[in-house]
Amino acid sequence: MRKIGVLTSGGDTPGMNSAIRAVFKEGVRQNLNVLGIFHGYRGLIEGNIRELTHADVENIMHKGGTVLRTARSEEFKTDDGLKRALSMAKAYSIEGLVVIGGDGSYRGAKLLNDMGVPTIGVPGTIDNDMGYTDYTIGFNTAVNTITNEIYNIRDTMRAHDRVGVIEVMGRYCGDIALWAGVAGGADMILVPECPLPWEDAAQTLYEYRLRGKLTSIVVMAEGAGKAEEFAAFVREKTGIDIKAIVPGYTQRGGNPVAYDRILASQLGQRAVELLCEGQFGRAVGTKRNQIIDVPLEDAIGRLDSFDEKLYYFNNNVLAKF
Repeated sequence: MRKIGVLTSGGDTPGMNSAIRAVFKEGVRQNLNVLGIFHGYRGLIEGNIRELTHADVENIMHKGGTVLRTARSEEFKTDDGLKRALSMAKAYSIEGLVVIGGDGSYRGAKLLNDMGVPTIGVPGTIDNDMGYTDYTIGFNTAVNTITNEIYNIRDTMRAHDRVGVIEVMGRYCGDIALWAGVAGGADMILVPECPLPWEDAAQTLYEYRLRGKLTSIVVMAEGAGKAEEFAAFVREKTGIDIKAIVPGYTQRGGNPVAYDRILASQLGQRAVELLCEGQFGRAVGTKRNQIIDVPLEDAIGRLDSFDEKLYYFNNNVLAKF
């Protein structure tokens, strides 16, 4: 193997740049030329590709986003789009490919691998919704960001004796809400894995107020509903002064925490090792603090193992404060 490519696909996540840097550094160590593919699968189709240099990666570990940019490509999902991607990979003599992204990106990686382009997947998503790995790149940074937001919001809610409901990302996975909620001392956490009827949630918040707890913080995963709709429901049922807060894309930006930089470096390095070892169609990850790899087909669509014990501890114990 003489030439490999690397791309980032789907939503950006803090730590992607560390993974790109690791792929480049390990590629150079293995005497490979490393090509950067810009704007994900769309860039592969369009030939937005060039060889990376040391200057491209020398000062990027601490930066959020991705220097390779990212995009979603509906065209890649078509037969014609896939054929064009394969043709471009052949034209650039790409003998191996590292794909950094989430579940959708992995599906594209498997297609390419099945069509003859050796591919390795690296989990890059703040959602932590890929069940084959304990952590995905960017998750810990997102948790830290929301934890800080909880304390900022609690201050202003307390000043007005209000309830604040913070809607966080995660799609259908409640890990960000759970981890940030516990770390930030949230009074209630709403997640799709353990549905709590809004009627019960409203009643609990009302009882808090009757017992003198005038300020509460609710952390709500987007898969459990919309913060604005939940706030309106509680307001109508109880008359409580409640505000909806949606941090939005601030959760995906910012400098990655040290853990995400290290994890991304380990996974990017291992991805190139696998290509050089001739182990194709794999996804790298971490289990019990060990770097692991599994077949791409085993990584795709595997549901996250939600920590129900931690969830019920937080909601049940804090409900009694």
